[in-house]
Amino acid sequence: MSRITPPDAHSPAPISKGRVRLPHIAAAKRSGTRLTMLTAYDALTAPLLEAAGVDMLLVGDSLGNVMLGHSSTLPVTVEDMERATASVARSTSRALIVADLPFGSYEDGPAHAFASATRLMKAGAHAVKLEGGAPRAHIIRSLVDAGIPVCAHLGYTPQSENTLGGPRMQGRGEAGQAMGADARAVQEAGAFALVLEMVPSTVAARITADLDIPTIGIGAGPDTDGQVLVWSDMAGMSDWTPSFVRRFGELGSALTAAACDYVAAVRDGSFPGEGNFKEQ
Repeated sequence: MSRITPPDAHSPAPISKGRVRLPHIAAAKRSGTRLTMLTAYDALTAPLLEAAGVDMLLVGDSLGNVMLGHSSTLPVTVEDMERATASVARSTSRALIVADLPFGSYEDGPAHAFASATRLMKAGAHAVKLEGGAPRAHIIRSLVDAGIPVCAHLGYTPQSENTLGGPRMQGRGEAGQAMGADARAVQEAGAFALVLEMVPSTVAARITADLDIPTIGIGAGPDTDGQVLVWSDMAGMSDWTPSFVRRFGELGSALTAAACDYVAAVRDGSFPGEGNFKEQ
């Protein structure tokens, strides 16, 4: 349960004062209210993001790059995702929690996908996310029919980086028409939302206008129904961020400065100081 101070009166009103649920997400699309999503991986940062009014927390397989030191998302396991999802779920009470199905946990068919998704739902997720379009529609349908909400993901799909040749813009030219067909396929299969990553803004705008479900963009321009970013990119935790990211803070340099002050205070004997300890 979050104990973080709620946002002040100047913050935008949340789409729900209680737990954000699928009807709230659908209503936001109809009303033109822009949806917000950030990644979260642990019980330290998740309640801070929730207190800011974020609608959805994505327990992304970007956990591999951001938290575990991997060079890609591919090594992330279901066990990794279970642990992160449970941490986020235990520390929050309002945001809709979406957990990524990691590479190798769903692609081979509905039975494996259900087994993997069930573990994440039991860990505290309210929905799962998987990558791919029409070829994954039958898997999406099977999960939705089993009562597991699914967010789809098109464009640059990190789990397919070896096939796509790395993080490159997807959907240019004729590929944009194919992406539109994939978007309709995942909607028809029952997905409640669609992430569009590194897609030309014109393509993202066309897909957004064509769908009844909300689109969540990342590097897809301003005309999607919402936006998602990796929280550490948004907050400036590292020296480099993707070109589509706006750094809303510089927490990395602030943390380094705090650690430098700590080291200096220990070395010069000013910490612990009066008030930092009690005489026995």
